[in-house]
Amino acid sequence: MDTTPSRSPRWRDIPTNVWALGIVSLLMDTSSELIHSLLPVFLVSAVGASVMTVGLIEGIAEATAAVAKVFSGVLSDRLGKRKLLAGIGYGLSAITKPFFPLAGTAWEVFGARFVDRIGKGIRGAPRDALLADITAPEIRGAAYGIRQALDVAGAFIGPLLAIALMALYADDFRAVFWWAVLPAGLAVLLIVVGVREPANLKGTADRGWPVRGHEIARLGSSYWMAIAIGVLFGLARFSGAFLVLKAQAEGLALALIPLVFVGMNLVFSLTAAPAGILSDRVGRIPVLLTALAALVAADLAMALAPGLGGVIVGVGLWGLHMGLSQGLLSALVADTAPADLRGTAFGLFNLTTGGAVLVASVLAGWLWDTVGPSTTFLAGAGFAGLAAGIVVVYRHIDDKRAADGA
Repeated sequence: MDTTPSRSPRWRDIPTNVWALGIVSLLMDTSSELIHSLLPVFLVSAVGASVMTVGLIEGIAEATAAVAKVFSGVLSDRLGKRKLLAGIGYGLSAITKPFFPLAGTAWEVFGARFVDRIGKGIRGAPRDALLADITAPEIRGAAYGIRQALDVAGAFIGPLLAIALMALYADDFRAVFWWAVLPAGLAVLLIVVGVREPANLKGTADRGWPVRGHEIARLGSSYWMAIAIGVLFGLARFSGAFLVLKAQAEGLALALIPLVFVGMNLVFSLTAAPAGILSDRVGRIPVLLTALAALVAADLAMALAPGLGGVIVGVGLWGLHMGLSQGLLSALVADTAPADLRGTAFGLFNLTTGGAVLVASVLAGWLWDTVGPSTTFLAGAGFAGLAAGIVVVYRHIDDKRAADGA
């Protein structure tokens, strides 16, 4: 059957719900990035936490979000209540915002960050599934693109707002953090009153738990090699908090610290779509190897290039690595998993890579505290090089399999 649309989608074809979900994402990302772009420096300079503690907090936070994603999509299928779960996720994140300016210890920050990431993990899969439920197939790509574009806009606006507020409040972190409450509250209000759940969406509560041992056994060697690649990418790409700490160590003014995230996200957003298109033409592996080369160069710039010049180059290359790799790793999972087990495959992928980021962030913080910042980034370059070796082996096995099957 030919599913090609007869005409290009127009703006008025996009359902109102899509725009509402996009603006919800923009508001919550603005709130979160306003805090997160300053949080590593706040922890070290205002709360007195060690860099290893920062790594632990960031690693556990991201691993928590990854674990929550495994279960929230399945639960939304069972209940048939995607908006409810997405709203709970956004609500949990919003509730945490006042705790950041009130926090007096690193562990109070950890508690707020932990709950915030649970909220992020809960809302992600149901929100994306809801987009599919409310959008016709012929305009679904446009709908997802609009939501992602609005989400990335929040990642720009939050750090830029943080810069302006830090200047206004003379580097008073706590006063700046209070402003994050407003967009978070608006995000929750909008998803409650501005997003509607399809009336015909039904749950599947009578269906058994989808992850079974015999299904996992059906995931072949190519899939587990993709898992290995994702884990090594996670080990090489520790938390972006260390980029912020490096910028501060090289003398970047506190009010300008959020520019680190602005720059990284700008490069990320500009390269992600072209990277996906290129991988469809030349294959995933060449682009992933290019991503790892960019990560090695970023780590070496951070470790060896002096001053803020090295930070600027490193942050730009780090963003390039993200743009070249993040979408492609998901595509690699989809390429190698059986069609009827892709949900299970992505759940396991998120769980294992989230654990890798946790380990990497704790290790990076330990190296920073015990040896120094340069060693942290040199270790990252080493893991990136190891990941490149695994990718080359994967490509060799894939080529041999294709030759044998020819």
